[in-house]
Amino acid sequence: MEQIDVRSSTIDDGGRIPDRHSHDGPNISPAIEWVGVPKEAAEVVLMCADPDAPSGTFLHWLVTGIDPHTGGVPEGRTPPGGREWANGFGEQGWGGPAPPPGDGPHRYLFEVYALAQPIELPDRPSADDVRRATEGITMAQGTLLGRYER
Repeated sequence: MEQIDVRSSTIDDGGRIPDRHSHDGPNISPAIEWVGVPKEAAEVVLMCADPDAPSGTFLHWLVTGIDPHTGGVPEGRTPPGGREWANGFGEQGWGGPAPPPGDGPHRYLFEVYALAQPIELPDRPSADDVRRATEGITMAQGTLLGRYER
């Protein structure tokens, strides 16, 4: 499988997510850029999930149907052609970090998938639903890791 290079102008890989992107702050989605999507890709999927959430992996952002010729999304925007789904808070689109106070740093995985065909998901998909749906149709993938604690 090919590798997609995922980066952000506001989050260093492995670094702290700025407060302006948090659910307690202005809750602005971060700028995310990617390079390495194969020309034959049918769509790109962007997902952010917290695998350290006490109740299991928590979905913070899911965007499907992104134009594969797009190289990213600016801060506070939806990627071109993308459909934003409900996050784990029940809100449409980005839902920034809000781990339990005193729980220590949580990891936030910004995953970008280049798919050979459009993804099919249930009405309220979880991060696991997305990962299962991309199996066998992922042409390239990449991840950016951010951390946040309260």
